[in-house]
Amino acid sequence: MPEFIELLDGYHRFRRNEYYRHRGRWSELQEGQHPPIMIISCCDSRVDPATVFDTVPGQAFVLRNVANLVPPYDTSGGLHGVSSAIEFGVTGLEVKHIVVMGHGACGGIKAALAGGDQGLPGPSFLDAWIALVDEPRDRVLADDSIIDKQTGLELEAIRQSLANLRSFPFIAQREAAGQLKLHGCHFAIGEGQLYVLDEESDAFLAE
Repeated sequence: MPEFIELLDGYHRFRRNEYYRHRGRWSELQEGQHPPIMIISCCDSRVDPATVFDTVPGQAFVLRNVANLVPPYDTSGGLHGVSSAIEFGVTGLEVKHIVVMGHGACGGIKAALAGGDQGLPGPSFLDAWIALVDEPRDRVLADDSIIDKQTGLELEAIRQSLANLRSFPFIAQREAAGQLKLHGCHFAIGEGQLYVLDEESDAFLAE
């Protein structure tokens, strides 16, 4: 099975090229990180935010999950992996920007549109997770003006995640004080085009 060998080959290319190109920066980063931006993106293999935004080491604190979703603020019991990463990024690293980055042809959004059981038979982590977009899904399906339901829900999920981010008190406080800015983006894979949400017009505009 050559896949892991190919991964190691990539590491050796990294060591020969990119690592030495940013050698000084890596030396600085071993003392700690101070990224100004947090990116919440999908775990889809086609949309690595470091590739799309051409970032350098230490520039972005990245959280990836199925369909780039943010749950609402919730202090009940449970393992809140996404919420803990957001808390650390905002209160620990004091990022200045949070970017929710959705993308075209998202499998998690496709599953949400299909409805029903998308995970394993019985209790499913995936089914429970994509239920976060049940309400925007219903709105998109009921809106006859939205022809492309897949893209429509991808965009609505970004808006929903931004709204859920604002339910976190430490985010709302920092945003109100001008210390933190939230952004929504959608990357169209086939076009290689990034669309950025203009919250005044509520439209995604090509960058």
